[in-house]
Amino acid sequence: MAQQGIHGVWANRWTFVLAATGSAVGLGNIWKFPYITGENGGGAFVLVYLLCIALIGIPIMVAEVLLGRRGRQSPINSMRYVAKEAGLSSNWSAVGWMGVLAGLFILSFYSVVAGWALHYVFQTGTGAFEGATREVSQGVFGELLSNNTALISWHTVFILMTVGVVMAGVTRGLAMVARVLMPLLFVMLIMLLGYGMAAGDYVGAAKFMFSFKVSALSWDGVLIAMGHAFFTLSLGMGSIMAYGAYMPSHSNIGQTVVTVGVLDTLVALVAGMCIFPIVFASGIEPSSGPGLLFQSLPVAFGNMPGGLFFGTLFFILVSIAAWSSAVSLIEPGVAWLIETGKFNRVTANLVLGGASWLVGISCALSYNLLADFKPLFLANRTPFDFLDFLTAQVMLPLGGLFIAIFVGWRMAKAVMEDEMDAEGHPMLDIWLFVLRYISPVLVVIVFVMTLMNTFAG
Repeated sequence: MAQQGIHGVWANRWTFVLAATGSAVGLGNIWKFPYITGENGGGAFVLVYLLCIALIGIPIMVAEVLLGRRGRQSPINSMRYVAKEAGLSSNWSAVGWMGVLAGLFILSFYSVVAGWALHYVFQTGTGAFEGATREVSQGVFGELLSNNTALISWHTVFILMTVGVVMAGVTRGLAMVARVLMPLLFVMLIMLLGYGMAAGDYVGAAKFMFSFKVSALSWDGVLIAMGHAFFTLSLGMGSIMAYGAYMPSHSNIGQTVVTVGVLDTLVALVAGMCIFPIVFASGIEPSSGPGLLFQSLPVAFGNMPGGLFFGTLFFILVSIAAWSSAVSLIEPGVAWLIETGKFNRVTANLVLGGASWLVGISCALSYNLLADFKPLFLANRTPFDFLDFLTAQVMLPLGGLFIAIFVGWRMAKAVMEDEMDAEGHPMLDIWLFVLRYISPVLVVIVFVMTLMNTFAG
């Protein structure tokens, strides 16, 4: 059953690599991974994380790309196609539906935080943090969160940036982000790394992130590594399946996915070595949580030689990372609307971008007008916190689990061999064993333990 897509194909393997890396690289790489590495054993945590990437992230990502390239359509219709090909119920398309909805929900609150980064580009660039104290920085951030107009305006700007790229299509829009923004992100990272080495405490940062402290690696730390390995590659939200649908048929899926995993991890590690030399040189607490990004670092940049330029560069970097991730969140739904024959790229983006924008307004207001709005139907959470919980803790793990089960247990091995050009190759059997018996078990462990910790807390 040869399947032809209607959306276009990446020009080459490296365009897919850069696009998928752009989807994977986001705020979590720039802030969260360096922080959790330092707090959970440094080098010991990195080793556990890499093992989890190998046992969870890479196997499930290969499966998701395989499904997308086999179906050559949106995640919803790709799942329907591969299920029909396997002689199974079309209800498997629910996996695609869950991914599409998860992506739109994530975009709704992700764009709010990305809007903060855009705001800080201008704040830092205009000298708002020059010589600033911690109190001044906290005041700037607090003023932003209390300003409904500013929050909604930046949220709107970021949604328009995202929709504008996806409107341009696969080759002119999504591929542009891959070919232009990702190399620009890498260049900025290298510049900031050089600045951190020259102006910061590089030795202290290296010890913090890479010292091999097994005693600091708790069971909770292992769970954090497992969970981050899954979420950092954008698994279960339809993005990778949609991008896989545009992958050239001659590209090797396994080698390509491994390359994406390596680049994603390198970006996270380099980001840590950009941030923490500045953190340690400024005497800032490295476990400052979200405040590290929007309260502590501006003070550090504002009081260092050349800090305003590199601080502005840093927040541009954060914004680009968020932007490259966001375009992959809306593309699966846009592709499906186009496939219905009732929408083109412009109208599909307007509908879904508008929906995410409306939901995102409630997320923006979660920091002021709706801060105390925590009804039972939102599990006693604000709209922002509820969507974060629903997607990260429920929808994405379930999506990844069902993908592993479908490909591992329900798809014919001949189909896998055909798509991966791996007939009789021992690596196919190794991957299939991991996908069947190891990846699902680890995802279930993360899913159950995280929910237990959430509700226990």
